[in-house]
Amino acid sequence: MISPPVHPVLIVNARSGGGKAVRNDLVTECQARDIEAIQFEPGDDLAALAAAAIGNGADALGMAGGDGSQALVAGVAAEHDIPYVCVPAGTRNHFALDLGVDRNDVVSALDAFTAGDERRIDLGQVNGRVFVNNVAMGVYGAVVQSPAYRAHKVRTVVETLPDVLGPDAEPFDLRFVGPDGRAHDTAVLVLVSNNRYTIDPRPQRRTRGEIDGGVLGVVAVTGPPPRGA
Repeated sequence: MISPPVHPVLIVNARSGGGKAVRNDLVTECQARDIEAIQFEPGDDLAALAAAAIGNGADALGMAGGDGSQALVAGVAAEHDIPYVCVPAGTRNHFALDLGVDRNDVVSALDAFTAGDERRIDLGQVNGRVFVNNVAMGVYGAVVQSPAYRAHKVRTVVETLPDVLGPDAEPFDLRFVGPDGRAHDTAVLVLVSNNRYTIDPRPQRRTRGEIDGGVLGVVAVTGPPPRGA
């Protein structure tokens, strides 16, 4: 158990998860717990918003949003060596799943500010940017760039795949060296995670057995797309 913070701050993305923070009235719940709630608005620089909160005296920082937002704010908290709280107000909330946070009870996650047990985890980094789950290159990265992906994930994948894997698609410029030292000159997908993922399409408890092992997990689909893809 760590000492409760004097000035806890939660950044709230009201639009994340289809408005999950609004449906759970997180701002009011924060006020009842003496947690300062800062609304994240479109166009805001999330990392700058988190850094400003610390500059104004925050001694614990949290994010109510999806995994991408969690990574940005967690990185700022780590940089300033203050506790971080994950509030699962996104769509999938994979980071919360791996932490053991109940993804169906958004409000109770706020209790971590005052009654939480400290847990240290690994943070991955790519091009100077922190990730708490993974970074994906190749086909997945191409799919998620679609504006429609957030609202219609499966449909967007089905509609996008012919363009990125079809016979007329440009091959992805992905090259890497595997753990065995063998160089791979082409790949359809490379996914790097902080610690190894369990390959389970419908994880019920955790997607990774541990998130403090100090290793990277790599999943790669190598070679050209299969004929007829």
